[in-house]
Amino acid sequence: MTPVMRGESPAVERQVGVAQPDVDLFHYEHLLDDDERNHLHVLRSILREEVRPQVGEFWDREEFPFDLLPTLARAGLGNLVLGGHSRLFIGLAYAEIARADISLSALVGIHNELVLGLVNELGSEDQKARWLEPLKTFEAIGCFALTEPDHGSDIAGGLETTAERDGDEWVLTGRKRWIGAGTFADFAIVWAKDTTDGQAKAFIVETDRPGWSATKIHRKMGLRIMQNADIELDGVRIPGENLMPGGDGFAAANVKLRDSRAWVGWQGAGAQMAAFEIARDYALQRRQFDRPLAKFQLVQGDLAKIMSNLSSSMALMVRLAQLQEGGTFDMVHAALAKATSTAAARESAALARNILGGNGVLHDYEISKIMNDVEILYTYEGTHEINSLIVGRAVTGQSAFV
Repeated sequence: MTPVMRGESPAVERQVGVAQPDVDLFHYEHLLDDDERNHLHVLRSILREEVRPQVGEFWDREEFPFDLLPTLARAGLGNLVLGGHSRLFIGLAYAEIARADISLSALVGIHNELVLGLVNELGSEDQKARWLEPLKTFEAIGCFALTEPDHGSDIAGGLETTAERDGDEWVLTGRKRWIGAGTFADFAIVWAKDTTDGQAKAFIVETDRPGWSATKIHRKMGLRIMQNADIELDGVRIPGENLMPGGDGFAAANVKLRDSRAWVGWQGAGAQMAAFEIARDYALQRRQFDRPLAKFQLVQGDLAKIMSNLSSSMALMVRLAQLQEGGTFDMVHAALAKATSTAAARESAALARNILGGNGVLHDYEISKIMNDVEILYTYEGTHEINSLIVGRAVTGQSAFV
C-alpha cells in the first residue's frame, strides 16, 4: 500500500478506490488560520517521520529518548504557551504529539503548562531571566512536584511537605511521588506548607542541592518513557529568593491544575487519532475469508464508534479552547473535558485492539502500547471519579468532598 500523508487535505485516495478521510473528519484544523494550519502540518510531519518510528524501543526499556529533545525543540514544542499561538493551535499540537507518543506528550504538556507557564506567571523577574529561555528549547527541564505518597486527590488539604524559614534561606522537608521527569530535571517547582502561616507556597529547587534525591518508579503499565520519580527532600536548603512570589496559597496551584486537565483532554483526543488510523489501516490491509477486514460489518461498526468517540472528543476540546481564548474557561470545563475525552480514549483503544485480533497484543502493531498509555491518562491529573465529582458539584451546588 502506498504510504498516505495524513492531514494534508480533508480526504485522501487509497488503492481500494474509496476516498478515506483523515482522522479529522469534521475538519477542526480548518478553524486555524493559514499560518497556524501550515505550522501544524509541519509539526505533524516531524512527529510522524522522526519521532513516532523511534519511541517503541524506549517504551519497552522504560528509557527516555534524550536525543529526541532537539527534534521536539525544532518542532516548537518547548515553547507552545509563550509562543503567541492560539489556544486551538496549542491544543491540536498537544493532540499531535500524543498521536505520535503519549509519554512524550506528557513531557510536553507538563513542560508547557506546569513549568514554563508557571515560571512565567508566578516567578520573579530573576527566576524568569534564569529559566525561561533555556526552557523554551529544552536546554533546561523542570518538573512539577505537588503529589505526595499519601496525598493525591486530597493534596489541597493534605500537603505534608514543609518549608521553614531560617534566616535568608528556606529549609524544605518532605516527600513527593509520581513526579514526571523528576529523575533528570534541572529544577523542580516544589509545593510545600510554610510552617509559619500554614499556607502552601511554591519554590524553585535546583535538583543538585544537598538533601535532594530522586528515585525512578519502575514497572509501570503505561507512560513507560516518562520517568516518574519518588522525591525525597531531606532538609534541602534554598536561598530566600527561590520562593516564587506568585505561588502563595493553593489557589495558584489550582489554576495550573485546571490548565493541565485541559491538556490531558487533548491527549485523549490524540490517542484516539492514533488508535483510529492504526485500526483503519490494519482493517484495509488484513485479509480474512478472502476479503479485507474492512468489508466486515462488525469491523466497520467498531471503526465508526472510534470515529464517533474521536470526533465528539475533538468537538468538546475545540469548544474548550474557545472558552480559554474568551477568558470564560473554568475548572468544571476542564474536569468534564478531561473525564470525557480520556474515557472515550479508553473505549476507542480497546475497540482498535480488538480489530487487530491476536496481532493487537503485540507491541509491533503499536495499539497495545496506546491501550496501556491511555489507562494512565484516565487516572492522572485528577482521576475520572474526582473530575466527575467536580462536574457534579458544579451542576448541583452540592459538594461530595466535604
